[in-house]
Amino acid sequence: MRNEKLLHALGKCINHCNNCADSCLDEENVKMMVQCIRLDRVCAEVCAATNQVLVTKYNDVQGLLDFCIKVCNECADECEKHEHQHCKDCAKACRECARACQEYAA
Repeated sequence: MRNEKLLHALGKCINHCNNCADSCLDEENVKMMVQCIRLDRVCAEVCAATNQVLVTKYNDVQGLLDFCIKVCNECADECEKHEHQHCKDCAKACRECARACQEYAA
């Protein structure tokens, strides 16, 4: 299955984004984490949608992959601004997912 690596990366990204958003809610200064939470939620949703489309036999996915790459990179950029371990882990998963999308599209 050509997209197995990408599906794994998408699933990992979804899990890390959901965990990061939830963990951000427990941080002392939640107001400082609003943009991180928002991007975590959007990224998880975009990755989930990408995952769902990829398991079909539909082939015109380039636009979706491009958008997924954009959102994953935005989420990683935001998470990298924070020192929390859950943010660092999320940024890493987002970067890996963006790379997997690029490799799949190539």
